[in-house]
Amino acid sequence: MPDEAPKQASVPEIRQFEATVRGRVQGVNFRHHTRSRARALGLGGYVRNLPDGTVQVVAQGDEQALRKMLSWLHRGPMMANVRDVDVTWQNIQEPMDDFKVRI
Repeated sequence: MPDEAPKQASVPEIRQFEATVRGRVQGVNFRHHTRSRARALGLGGYVRNLPDGTVQVVAQGDEQALRKMLSWLHRGPMMANVRDVDVTWQNIQEPMDDFKVRI
């Protein structure tokens, strides 16, 4: 029987995106619901309101979970009315273990 090299478990690549969410996204618990969804997906990062009425989301994790998060951001919570989501994929500058609401 030939020697077989041990198979290494595939470690998912950690990626990051920054998204700007536009529409009726402030004053509708968007940040709270975003944090809950991100934590359920095992993502790190943060969400915060911006002065122009948009919401910024920076999320880190495996790509499959990030894509699920992006899909959710296009809908948002029930009271929100998402008009547009701009997404930029980025290199990770600072690893984030938890997902937080920033003020």
